[in-house]
Amino acid sequence: MYLLELGINGAMSGLMYSLVAMGIVLIYKSSSVPNLAQGALTMVGAYVVLAFANGAGLPMWAAIPLAMLTMMGMGMGIERVALRRLAGRPIVMILMMTLGLDIFLRAVTLVIGGGTARPLDIGISNDPLFLGPLLLNRAYAVGAVVALGLFTVFVFFFRTRRGVVLRAIADDYMASWSVGISVERGVALSWALSSLVATTAGVLWGSIQGVDQSLSLLLLKGITVAVLGGMDSLGGAILAGIALGVIEAVAAGILDPMLGGGTRELVVALVLILTIMIRPHGLFGRHHIERL
Repeated sequence: MYLLELGINGAMSGLMYSLVAMGIVLIYKSSSVPNLAQGALTMVGAYVVLAFANGAGLPMWAAIPLAMLTMMGMGMGIERVALRRLAGRPIVMILMMTLGLDIFLRAVTLVIGGGTARPLDIGISNDPLFLGPLLLNRAYAVGAVVALGLFTVFVFFFRTRRGVVLRAIADDYMASWSVGISVERGVALSWALSSLVATTAGVLWGSIQGVDQSLSLLLLKGITVAVLGGMDSLGGAILAGIALGVIEAVAAGILDPMLGGGTRELVVALVLILTIMIRPHGLFGRHHIERL
């Protein structure tokens, strides 16, 4: 029963990791750019919610939607100012730009918000959920439901005309331009959607552990889930998040008492390394083959 309880709670926390991974997948799926700034966007989204709730005195039900709209505008601004200038450049330059954005956003929030963790109360009770003899984390359960809901929305979105356009842009920029698709607007939309997902993840994780610089470290979990599931697969991000959460929780529950802690980070690092070595395109990602 103890292992089952660890596994269920781990699966729900893994679905919350999937929120970060979905933001990464959304950008990669529409622009083939690995976004290393997703962790920082998650952190900034939580800080923006606090700014509206504590600074402006708005109720949380109003602060969260306003923060989402603000972050969507910020995502589109990042694409317009920083990334559009790099269109057609080598992918490593774009990758380094997203890394620079991550460092910049973390530095700005540290200067403005300080390094002290701030509570973010979104109305989730701290009391556990009881499923028979099992004790489940209520906040993880809410986060898991939100993650599955967003996944469903995006699955339907990528079947719409706009979603198909984003997939076409990811497959071939030049071909998309040649048939009249506005590649710039499509990529900007993907950054806006990714920022919206980042805000959702930031709010949920901020309500659990507080809002501070540590939220940006969710990038490692998100990248691991995205790589394991396949960088262009939303379904893969969900399943990989569940798998990583279960492995992480069970390993920590068994090994932490013997080793004194740190097992979670070790498991995440091992999963990422082994995935890249054994199956670099992930469990459900497309394996691109180039003919020479």
